[in-house]
Amino acid sequence: MSPVLATGATGTLGVPTVARLPAAGVEVRALSRRTGPGLATGALVTGVGLGAALGGVETVRHLATGRSDVLAAFHLVAAARAAGIRHLAFISIVGVDRIPFPYYRQRVAIEELVSSSGIPFTIQRATQFHSFLEQFFTGLRFFPVLLAPTFPVQSIAAEEVAALLVQLVGAEPAGRAPDIGGPAARPLRELASVWRRAAGARRPVVPVTFPGRTSRAVTARHALVPGPAYGRTTFEEHLASRYARAQ
Repeated sequence: MSPVLATGATGTLGVPTVARLPAAGVEVRALSRRTGPGLATGALVTGVGLGAALGGVETVRHLATGRSDVLAAFHLVAAARAAGIRHLAFISIVGVDRIPFPYYRQRVAIEELVSSSGIPFTIQRATQFHSFLEQFFTGLRFFPVLLAPTFPVQSIAAEEVAALLVQLVGAEPAGRAPDIGGPAARPLRELASVWRRAAGARRPVVPVTFPGRTSRAVTARHALVPGPAYGRTTFEEHLASRYARAQ
């Protein structure tokens, strides 16, 4: 099997994905602006080095995210098309086409770039990661209370999404794959209390309601996945692992 090129290899999803690929017998190249063992040197934002990085590659996992996401995807798609890539997989977010959040509009634009590229592709949407919620609550550490929007979320472990991406290496391109989400949809205020206990915080949880179309879309459950759950790891289990490693 030819090597797999992974963008965003040092990110929340990239790290567990890149770690699992060799164990599955797949050689992985991690796209990076740096040089070194296991790295393919190239810059998504400028496109410099992408042609060389894609040499001998048939499959790409586009996991990178940043402030210039659409431009980066444009350069990657152009280079992948020129290199004759046979499978381009992109990880997106559940509800991006129904929730008018600015960052989500970028993900929709990238989905359109990928799907119209002429390259066989898989677009895999997942719900937000457990680590995203953890960072959200941690970011409120200087507030006197723990603010928790009233809408539900269905967070998933990044490691479980990574395991699926590894399974897709040997699979045929699926186009828009079925969305995946965490084990259960839960009120964010409930998860705030879970985080508070795990982190040893004492501030009260205060439910808040935000106006606007974005809040209404999330409240309407457009960020959730109906049907049987894909993820099995709970937010409690994620936090237990995180805080156990920190001790």
